[in-house]
Amino acid sequence: MTADPPRASLPRRQLGRFIRRQREENTLLTQAEVAIQMQWSHSKYSRLERGEPGKVLDRDLTELGKILEIPDDKIAVMIDLAHQVAEKTWYYTFDDLIRRNFDVYMRLETDAHAMAIYRPDLIPGLFQTADYAHALNRIYFPKDSEEEHNRRIELKLQRQTIITRKKSPVTVDLVLHESALHSIVSDQAVMSAQLRRLADLSTRPNITIQILPFKAGFPLGTPVGPFIKLDFTPDMKGVAQPTVIFIENFTGDMYLEGTSDVEKYRVAYATIQYAALDAVASRNLLRQLARRD
Repeated sequence: MTADPPRASLPRRQLGRFIRRQREENTLLTQAEVAIQMQWSHSKYSRLERGEPGKVLDRDLTELGKILEIPDDKIAVMIDLAHQVAEKTWYYTFDDLIRRNFDVYMRLETDAHAMAIYRPDLIPGLFQTADYAHALNRIYFPKDSEEEHNRRIELKLQRQTIITRKKSPVTVDLVLHESALHSIVSDQAVMSAQLRRLADLSTRPNITIQILPFKAGFPLGTPVGPFIKLDFTPDMKGVAQPTVIFIENFTGDMYLEGTSDVEKYRVAYATIQYAALDAVASRNLLRQLARRD
């Protein structure tokens, strides 16, 4: 049985993107030419630019910075990113439960300062109650042991602290299609508790929840699947991670960072949000539906 290759991390992807941009903007060198000057194989250098796992030393980055004509302060940024690659994230103990490449999203989620979420189908993980999540997990992971199911819930509840913590909670705008409120997960008792949870969370100053009603039709003229827009604040050195659009898919996830793609989803979210009920009306609807028998 072949072992899975090491997983990518956000700092590694940032480092690779940064190095590639510096090479293209500062020099006329090709990857192969840089590799020769570094006395590396072409494949080793190309893996670094692609953000793939691999060992890189501080002195290597210092020498690479000189070759790519990178100012000393930006070389320091590269080294900082490389140090972050080696750091264990809070969720590393759940690594065996996280599907391949979802750790990339979890790093983004952990680092984000603001998120805009659109779900036309079900309640997103950051807002799920333990019972709602349990019911979905038992269907999606039928072969998991009870211990594994419990650990999945523990992981999810730890993820949710980014929106409920006292210090600098992530700002979240969530638009749910009304169909997600009527699709029964487990039973009505579980759904009622889930809807009350949403209504309660919507009273927090960092969380806005809006419902896109059936009567709104298709604000974009076509069905749109779930997506998340993640925004980040610049670090202490002023280096900003660009906005990322995360699209979760049954067979694989997508991460969009291109300016045109991000703008398209930004406009799409604004259009959907405009067609949705306002926050107060949405909260009232949640509480009304939570009282159903």
